[in-house]
Amino acid sequence: MNKISMITVLGLSVLSTTAFANDKQSFEYPSVPGEVVVKIKSGQVNQFLSQKNLGAQVKKQMNLISGDYVVLKSDEKTSVSLVNSLKHNDEVEYVEPNFIYKIVKKTPGVTELLNGELKTVTDPRYGMLWGLKNTGENEPNRTGTGSSGAKGVVGADVNAEKAWELTKGSRDVVIAVIDTGIDYNHEDLKNQMWVNEGEIPGDGIDNDGNGYIDDVHGWNAALDSGNPMDGNAHGTHCAGTIGAEHNNGIGVAGVMADVRLMAVKFLTDEGGGSLADAVEAIDYATKMNVDIMSNSWGGGGFSQTLFDSISAANDKGILFVAAAGNDGTNNDSRPQYPANYQVPNVISVASHTAQDTLSSFSCYGKRTVHIAAPGSNILSSTPKNKYEVFSGTSMATPHVSGVLGLLIAQEGRMPVEAVKERMMKTSVPAAAYKKKVASGGRIDAYNLLTDTRPVRNEPSDDMWRVEALPEIFETEHPYANNAKFSQTYTFPGAKYVKIVLEKYDLETNYDFITLRDGKGVVVEKISGKGENYESEYAETDSITIEFSSDSSQNRWGAVIRDVKVIY
Repeated sequence: MNKISMITVLGLSVLSTTAFANDKQSFEYPSVPGEVVVKIKSGQVNQFLSQKNLGAQVKKQMNLISGDYVVLKSDEKTSVSLVNSLKHNDEVEYVEPNFIYKIVKKTPGVTELLNGELKTVTDPRYGMLWGLKNTGENEPNRTGTGSSGAKGVVGADVNAEKAWELTKGSRDVVIAVIDTGIDYNHEDLKNQMWVNEGEIPGDGIDNDGNGYIDDVHGWNAALDSGNPMDGNAHGTHCAGTIGAEHNNGIGVAGVMADVRLMAVKFLTDEGGGSLADAVEAIDYATKMNVDIMSNSWGGGGFSQTLFDSISAANDKGILFVAAAGNDGTNNDSRPQYPANYQVPNVISVASHTAQDTLSSFSCYGKRTVHIAAPGSNILSSTPKNKYEVFSGTSMATPHVSGVLGLLIAQEGRMPVEAVKERMMKTSVPAAAYKKKVASGGRIDAYNLLTDTRPVRNEPSDDMWRVEALPEIFETEHPYANNAKFSQTYTFPGAKYVKIVLEKYDLETNYDFITLRDGKGVVVEKISGKGENYESEYAETDSITIEFSSDSSQNRWGAVIRDVKVIY
């Protein structure tokens, strides 16, 4: 399964009143060939459908909370042609391509990890869940044969065990996993599934009259079916991180011991899904009034249809937690959707490692990404009673969904703005996240539950003093393959040190300038291209600069002449 490639959107208009929300740029994003999603003006559906010159067949009608929509399909016309022919139609509020979305898992793992060390939870693989309790040595490797061997940072986790002293969740909290579905028969999930008590399984009747037939555990918008079974693994993995059963003597444990997981499938078993199916899935969860929607998927440009659907969930006070993306790019300048929608209930999640650094693949954004959470080498449930290691902001997202579920279990539904503000202010600040996410930190469940807000001691900008390095740090131009060297600089009596990269041009996400503080902890990893870049600061009197390259592209390199110091 490949990660989604999400392309830059410029000139974004959040509240469009035009018939086509992003007329200049949306055609560059993948969409279902020959299909468009049309929002019909209020009360004019019949007039629209009675027209004989639509140039396409009606594939689906959707009566959503956010309005009336029609999906049109043509075997002869392209999406571009359909949009252009419909955008001036008197009954049309707006029309856009039926965008394609995909899961944002970064790398697959291999099944069946070795049993981990037992702690306060009796599930045999609990000891491998560094995202819940990071011992410094329990990060699973990608092959699933045991520990990765990399030293983690003790405590760089969601602080679950301390939070569990206050609450382990509640069966009254419902979290919709909007994804590839959930294996609702999985040994670690079957007792955690949301059950629609008003529905009689398999009778083909809409017993509860909610408009959906046999929606016992949720809904499959991709097939318009009451069976949201996961044939991919992604959704089941996300579900296990949120709420795999505790103390059942098998498998793993979720952030929440007590929760109800609703399976809302719109991504097929191949990992992709359409805009029309995405908004139907969100609308279903909104109508069923879930507490949280967990969304580990993305793609496409700005969609007014999707914006309106998320806004409808916002109006009901439902949190919309979304993966920031795996392109390793800045969402402030290169938006990723749905994480970048400026709706109050949207919480955008970056991924961090067991070493307490931003994952190399993770998207970030000082203005648009809100929080970091464990996302690299995460063990969780997969279909047919298996367990695998995946990485991605997809894996970070359910950690946040579960932590927010604990808060709702403790205090009930709160205004979405209040939840977001509290989550960000109670996060654990670290230099690795300071310029990368709006909160400047990673999520902490105990801090969130107790509303403990760590002091963010940040040096004043007017206190920095420029000093020349006693020895210039410079690569060859261009640098060689597999190059690696480092230099440590000490400034006796200094409280803070940061570097000024005069110029750098490195192969993005493959070649790096890595900065470490006096304790050897990574302060920042820098890649890509730029000039006069001021790094994150080390809270010690020394800083180590490392350069490393792989065996592919040889770019210009880097030069560092100055540092900034506060004594």
